Amino acid sequence: MSVITISRGTLSGGKALAECLSKSLGYRCVDRDTIVQNAAAHGVSQDELREALEKPPTFLERLRHKKYLYVCLIQAALAEEVRNGKAVYHGHAGHLLLKRSPHILRVRIIAPMEFRLSMAQERLKMGRNEAVAYIERMDQDRIKWTQYLYGVNWCDPTLYDVVLNLEYMGIREACAALTTLVRQRCFEFTPEDQAAMDDLVLGSRVRAQLALNDSTSHLEVEVEAERGVITVHGKISSVGDVEEMMHVAQAVPGVSAVNLDELTSPTKA
Repeated sequence: MSVITISRGTLSGGKALAECLSKSLGYRCVDRDTIVQNAAAHGVSQDELREALEKPPTFLERLRHKKYLYVCLIQAALAEEVRNGKAVYHGHAGHLLLKRSPHILRVRIIAPMEFRLSMAQERLKMGRNEAVAYIERMDQDRIKWTQYLYGVNWCDPTLYDVVLNLEYMGIREACAALTTLVRQRCFEFTPEDQAAMDDLVLGSRVRAQLALNDSTSHLEVEVEAERGVITVHGKISSVGDVEEMMHVAQAVPGVSAVNLDELTSPTKA
Protein backbone atom coordinates (compact mmCIF):
# COMPACT_ATOMS: atom_id res chain seq x y z
CA MET A 1 0.00 0.00 0.00
CA SER A 2 1.59 3.26 -1.05
CA VAL A 3 -0.39 6.02 0.67
CA ILE A 4 -2.51 5.93 3.81
CA THR A 5 -4.96 8.70 4.61
CA ILE A 6 -6.36 9.04 8.11
CA SER A 7 -9.65 10.82 8.64
CA ARG A 8 -10.73 11.59 12.18
CA GLY A 9 -12.77 13.87 14.31
CA THR A 10 -11.09 16.57 16.36
CA LEU A 11 -8.91 15.12 19.13
CA SER A 12 -9.59 11.52 18.13
CA GLY A 13 -6.01 10.25 18.05
CA GLY A 14 -5.35 10.60 14.32
CA LYS A 15 -1.93 12.22 14.73
CA ALA A 16 -0.74 9.59 17.19
CA LEU A 17 -1.90 6.80 14.89
CA ALA A 18 -0.19 8.38 11.87
CA GLU A 19 3.09 8.75 13.75
CA CYS A 20 2.91 5.13 14.94
CA LEU A 21 2.27 3.88 11.39
CA SER A 22 5.10 6.01 10.05
CA LYS A 23 7.58 4.38 12.42
CA SER A 24 6.17 0.88 11.97
CA LEU A 25 6.13 0.94 8.16
CA GLY A 26 9.01 3.31 7.45
CA TYR A 27 6.61 5.70 5.67
CA ARG A 28 6.82 9.48 5.75
CA CYS A 29 4.31 11.15 8.06
CA VAL A 30 2.68 14.11 6.32
CA ASP A 31 0.51 16.50 8.29
CA ARG A 32 -1.78 19.35 7.40
CA ASP A 33 0.78 22.02 8.27
CA THR A 34 3.23 20.67 5.70
CA ILE A 35 0.58 20.81 2.99
CA VAL A 36 -0.51 24.31 4.02
CA GLN A 37 3.08 25.59 3.91
CA ASN A 38 3.59 24.18 0.41
CA ALA A 39 0.29 25.56 -0.83
CA ALA A 40 1.06 28.98 0.65
CA ALA A 41 4.10 29.24 -1.64
CA HIS A 42 1.68 30.67 -4.21
CA GLY A 43 1.40 33.81 -2.09
CA VAL A 44 -1.73 33.09 -0.06
CA SER A 45 -2.18 33.24 3.69
CA GLN A 46 -1.40 30.10 5.70
CA ASP A 47 -4.03 31.07 8.25
CA GLU A 48 -6.69 31.35 5.56
CA LEU A 49 -5.62 28.02 4.05
CA ARG A 50 -5.97 26.32 7.43
CA GLU A 51 -9.38 27.88 7.88
CA ALA A 52 -10.38 26.68 4.43
CA LEU A 53 -9.64 23.12 5.56
CA GLU A 54 -11.65 23.41 8.74
CA LYS A 55 -14.68 25.60 8.17
CA PRO A 56 -17.45 25.47 5.57
CA PRO A 57 -17.74 28.59 3.41
CA THR A 58 -20.20 31.31 4.30
CA PHE A 59 -22.52 32.67 1.63
CA LEU A 60 -20.25 35.66 1.03
CA GLU A 61 -17.20 33.41 0.70
CA ARG A 62 -18.98 31.40 -1.96
CA LEU A 63 -19.57 34.58 -3.88
CA ARG A 64 -15.92 35.58 -3.49
CA HIS A 65 -14.82 32.20 -4.82
CA LYS A 66 -12.00 32.02 -2.27
CA LYS A 67 -12.66 28.54 -0.90
CA TYR A 68 -12.35 26.98 -4.34
CA LEU A 69 -8.94 28.55 -4.88
CA TYR A 70 -7.65 27.35 -1.53
CA VAL A 71 -8.87 23.79 -2.04
CA CYS A 72 -7.23 23.68 -5.48
CA LEU A 73 -3.91 24.76 -3.99
CA ILE A 74 -4.17 22.30 -1.10
CA GLN A 75 -5.06 19.40 -3.41
CA ALA A 76 -2.11 20.19 -5.69
CA ALA A 77 0.27 20.41 -2.73
CA LEU A 78 -0.96 17.11 -1.25
CA ALA A 79 -0.76 15.24 -4.56
CA GLU A 80 2.79 16.52 -5.06
CA GLU A 81 3.79 15.50 -1.53
CA VAL A 82 2.63 11.88 -1.80
CA ARG A 83 3.25 11.27 -5.50
CA ASN A 84 6.03 8.71 -4.87
CA GLY A 85 4.05 6.76 -2.27
CA LYS A 86 4.99 5.38 1.14
CA ALA A 87 3.33 8.24 3.00
CA VAL A 88 0.81 8.57 5.82
CA TYR A 89 -1.31 11.72 5.65
CA HIS A 90 -3.36 12.76 8.64
CA GLY A 91 -5.45 15.73 7.75
CA HIS A 92 -8.98 16.63 6.85
CA ALA A 93 -10.39 15.11 3.63
CA GLY A 94 -7.19 13.50 2.37
CA HIS A 95 -9.21 10.57 1.03
CA LEU A 96 -11.37 12.99 -0.96
CA LEU A 97 -8.56 15.24 -2.19
CA LEU A 98 -6.75 12.15 -3.51
CA LYS A 99 -9.84 10.34 -4.72
CA ARG A 100 -8.45 9.66 -8.21
CA SER A 101 -5.05 8.38 -7.12
CA PRO A 102 -4.09 4.66 -7.03
CA HIS A 103 -3.22 2.60 -3.98
CA ILE A 104 -4.81 4.68 -1.25
CA LEU A 105 -5.78 3.01 2.02
CA ARG A 106 -8.54 5.23 3.36
CA VAL A 107 -8.75 4.93 7.14
CA ARG A 108 -11.38 6.42 9.43
CA ILE A 109 -10.68 6.50 13.15
CA ILE A 110 -13.46 6.94 15.70
CA ALA A 111 -12.91 7.70 19.38
CA PRO A 112 -15.51 7.80 22.18
CA MET A 113 -16.43 11.21 23.50
CA GLU A 114 -14.75 10.63 26.85
CA PHE A 115 -11.45 9.98 25.08
CA ARG A 116 -11.81 13.18 23.08
CA LEU A 117 -12.85 15.21 26.10
CA SER A 118 -9.81 14.00 27.98
CA MET A 119 -7.59 15.10 25.09
CA ALA A 120 -9.26 18.52 24.95
CA GLN A 121 -8.91 19.07 28.66
CA GLU A 122 -5.26 17.96 28.63
CA ARG A 123 -4.04 19.68 25.46
CA LEU A 124 -6.28 22.71 25.21
CA LYS A 125 -6.83 23.22 28.94
CA MET A 126 -10.59 23.38 28.47
CA GLY A 127 -13.30 22.70 31.00
CA ARG A 128 -15.67 19.83 30.25
CA ASN A 129 -18.58 21.95 28.92
CA GLU A 130 -16.27 24.08 26.82
CA ALA A 131 -14.62 20.96 25.40
CA VAL A 132 -17.97 19.38 24.47
CA ALA A 133 -19.05 22.54 22.64
CA TYR A 134 -15.70 22.78 20.85
CA ILE A 135 -15.72 19.17 19.64
CA GLU A 136 -19.33 19.33 18.48
CA ARG A 137 -18.72 22.58 16.61
CA MET A 138 -15.62 21.24 14.84
CA ASP A 139 -17.39 18.01 13.84
CA GLN A 140 -20.34 19.93 12.41
CA ASP A 141 -18.03 22.21 10.44
CA ARG A 142 -16.33 19.19 8.87
CA ILE A 143 -19.64 17.61 7.96
CA LYS A 144 -20.78 20.84 6.29
CA TRP A 145 -17.42 21.30 4.56
CA THR A 146 -17.40 17.89 2.88
CA GLN A 147 -21.07 18.16 2.00
CA TYR A 148 -20.53 21.54 0.32
CA LEU A 149 -17.39 20.59 -1.62
CA TYR A 150 -18.02 16.93 -2.45
CA GLY A 151 -21.70 16.30 -1.84
CA VAL A 152 -20.95 13.47 0.61
CA ASN A 153 -21.42 12.85 4.31
CA TRP A 154 -18.03 12.85 6.02
CA CYS A 155 -19.31 10.17 8.46
CA ASP A 156 -20.41 7.75 5.70
CA PRO A 157 -18.41 4.52 6.30
CA THR A 158 -18.51 3.64 2.59
CA LEU A 159 -16.02 6.46 1.96
CA TYR A 160 -13.36 4.44 3.79
CA ASP A 161 -11.63 1.09 3.43
CA VAL A 162 -11.16 0.61 7.17
CA VAL A 163 -13.02 2.11 10.14
CA LEU A 164 -11.40 1.67 13.57
CA ASN A 165 -13.15 2.38 16.84
CA LEU A 166 -10.86 3.24 19.76
CA GLU A 167 -13.49 2.38 22.34
CA TYR A 168 -12.07 -1.11 22.84
CA MET A 169 -8.55 -0.75 21.43
CA GLY A 170 -5.70 1.68 21.93
CA ILE A 171 -3.54 3.50 19.40
CA ARG A 172 -0.92 0.74 19.49
CA GLU A 173 -3.47 -1.97 18.76
CA ALA A 174 -4.97 0.08 15.92
CA CYS A 175 -1.49 0.70 14.53
CA ALA A 176 -0.62 -3.00 14.69
CA ALA A 177 -3.83 -3.96 12.88
CA LEU A 178 -3.22 -1.48 10.07
CA THR A 179 0.45 -2.41 9.79
CA THR A 180 -0.51 -6.07 9.30
CA LEU A 181 -3.08 -5.13 6.67
CA VAL A 182 -0.65 -2.90 4.77
CA ARG A 183 2.12 -5.48 4.77
CA GLN A 184 -0.20 -8.19 3.53
CA ARG A 185 -1.27 -6.01 0.62
CA CYS A 186 2.02 -4.19 0.18
CA PHE A 187 3.39 -3.68 -3.32
CA GLU A 188 5.62 -1.19 -5.05
CA PHE A 189 4.37 1.09 -7.76
CA THR A 190 4.38 -0.44 -11.20
CA PRO A 191 5.21 1.97 -14.04
CA GLU A 192 1.49 2.17 -14.77
CA ASP A 193 0.67 3.00 -11.16
CA GLN A 194 3.31 5.72 -11.01
CA ALA A 195 1.99 7.16 -14.27
CA ALA A 196 -1.50 7.34 -12.75
CA MET A 197 -0.15 9.21 -9.73
CA ASP A 198 1.79 11.56 -12.01
CA ASP A 199 -1.46 12.19 -13.91
CA LEU A 200 -3.13 13.20 -10.65
CA VAL A 201 -0.29 15.62 -9.89
CA LEU A 202 -0.42 17.17 -13.36
CA GLY A 203 -4.20 17.54 -13.30
CA SER A 204 -4.01 19.16 -9.87
CA ARG A 205 -1.33 21.58 -11.07
CA VAL A 206 -3.42 22.66 -14.03
CA ARG A 207 -6.50 23.13 -11.88
CA ALA A 208 -4.49 25.24 -9.43
CA GLN A 209 -3.10 27.41 -12.22
CA LEU A 210 -6.58 27.95 -13.65
CA ALA A 211 -7.74 29.03 -10.20
CA LEU A 212 -4.77 31.39 -9.75
CA ASN A 213 -4.76 33.04 -13.16
CA ASP A 214 -6.75 36.28 -13.30
CA SER A 215 -8.32 35.42 -16.65
CA THR A 216 -9.71 32.05 -15.46
CA SER A 217 -9.97 32.46 -11.68
CA HIS A 218 -13.74 33.02 -11.85
CA LEU A 219 -14.33 29.46 -13.10
CA GLU A 220 -14.77 26.30 -11.03
CA VAL A 221 -13.79 23.18 -12.96
CA GLU A 222 -12.58 19.62 -12.60
CA VAL A 223 -9.39 18.61 -14.39
CA GLU A 224 -8.24 15.14 -15.40
CA ALA A 225 -4.90 14.19 -16.90
CA GLU A 226 -3.87 11.10 -18.84
CA ARG A 227 -0.32 10.79 -20.10
CA GLY A 228 -0.03 14.54 -20.52
CA VAL A 229 -3.45 15.08 -22.10
CA ILE A 230 -5.62 17.40 -20.01
CA THR A 231 -9.43 17.24 -20.03
CA VAL A 232 -11.37 20.01 -18.32
CA HIS A 233 -14.96 19.52 -17.11
CA GLY A 234 -17.24 22.33 -15.97
CA LYS A 235 -19.15 25.40 -17.02
CA ILE A 236 -17.85 28.51 -18.72
CA SER A 237 -19.40 31.95 -18.59
CA SER A 238 -18.45 33.07 -22.10
CA VAL A 239 -16.78 31.81 -25.27
CA GLY A 240 -13.69 33.81 -24.35
CA ASP A 241 -13.12 31.54 -21.38
CA VAL A 242 -12.20 28.68 -23.72
CA GLU A 243 -9.26 30.51 -25.25
CA GLU A 244 -8.03 31.69 -21.86
CA MET A 245 -8.25 28.20 -20.35
CA MET A 246 -6.37 26.75 -23.29
CA HIS A 247 -3.62 29.34 -22.88
CA VAL A 248 -3.23 28.74 -19.13
CA ALA A 249 -3.35 24.93 -19.33
CA GLN A 250 -0.86 24.68 -22.19
CA ALA A 251 1.66 26.73 -20.20
CA VAL A 252 1.86 24.12 -17.41
CA PRO A 253 4.99 21.94 -17.80
CA GLY A 254 4.13 18.36 -18.75
CA VAL A 255 0.93 19.19 -20.66
CA SER A 256 1.03 17.83 -24.20
CA ALA A 257 -2.57 18.50 -25.25
CA VAL A 258 -5.73 20.10 -23.85
CA ASN A 259 -9.27 18.82 -24.39
CA LEU A 260 -12.00 21.38 -23.65
CA ASP A 261 -14.84 19.55 -25.41
CA GLU A 262 -16.40 18.58 -22.06
CA LEU A 263 -17.01 22.21 -21.08
CA THR A 264 -20.57 23.52 -21.17
CA SER A 265 -21.86 27.07 -21.47
CA PRO A 266 -25.04 28.64 -20.04
CA THR A 267 -26.57 28.64 -23.52
CA LYS A 268 -26.30 24.84 -23.84
CA ALA A 269 -29.10 22.61 -22.58
